Amino acid sequence: MTHKAGFVNIVGNPNVGKSTLMNQLVGERISIATFKAQTTRHRIMGIVNTDDMQIVFSDTPGVLKPNYKLQESMLAFSVSALQDADVLLYVTDVVENPEKNMDFLEKVQKMTIPVILLINKIDELASGSSSSSSSSDSSQTRLNGIVEKWHGLLPNAEILPISAKNKFGTDMLLKRIKELLPESPAYFDKDQLTDKPARFFVSEIIREKILLYYDKEIPYAVEVRVERFKETEKNIHINAVIYVERDSQKGIIIGHQGVALKKVSTEARKALEKFFDKPIYLETFVKVDKDWRSSQRELDSFGYNPE
Repeated sequence: MTHKAGFVNIVGNPNVGKSTLMNQLVGERISIATFKAQTTRHRIMGIVNTDDMQIVFSDTPGVLKPNYKLQESMLAFSVSALQDADVLLYVTDVVENPEKNMDFLEKVQKMTIPVILLINKIDELASGSSSSSSSSDSSQTRLNGIVEKWHGLLPNAEILPISAKNKFGTDMLLKRIKELLPESPAYFDKDQLTDKPARFFVSEIIREKILLYYDKEIPYAVEVRVERFKETEKNIHINAVIYVERDSQKGIIIGHQGVALKKVSTEARKALEKFFDKPIYLETFVKVDKDWRSSQRELDSFGYNPE
């Protein structure tokens, strides 16, 4: 029996649904998926295994023009995904300007591996309209225009309209990926789900709750480090530090009489218990680390190194 295996890397601009797609394809909640842009900061692998196949999916940060060192590292993760892919999934959506971040798109244009362009969120074309045939025709006309535009930009790419949120087109995509994978032995153990350690997902889940519950700049000035992760057969004890850049941000994270931090910690604990399927004892602390987003040493310590 022949065995197929390969790296299927997911790239695209911020907030087009890359993480939602990754979670649908892998069948596990591995990547943070929120309504806020720049949610994913790392390159995260999710592994799908069958007896005769292993697909190593890789979610990447949204492509952007960097304003500080953290964003430089995020862009480096996205560029690195172009270099080791067997199949590239370039994700866009129905409202994005196709010519956004042309520097990155030009790199995709030069690739010789199979590229599948995914036009995500096609459900939004019909949202707010009636179910009449004229509305359906209008949606199809708009979709055809989007497909035509992208075909001009990436003429060698296969184009597939999908709705990752509604699982529309994802089965067809998975089938096509299987056809394109090269013959190869598995790269990882067949019982492995991801390349990231448990502590990484603790940090990501806490950071997700901060993204959901705080506004404006606060979530983007936050990083989380797990200082203690002690697992027994019955439970897991976790100590985590939430780092911010300024004292004023620390006050906002903690909130009046600690109410805000307690809410985040409670929601994070519930999500962690679901993720690990064990009772969780979670303690969170908040510390100030001035300009951590601009310090290469600090970024390295948080794992922002694409090498």
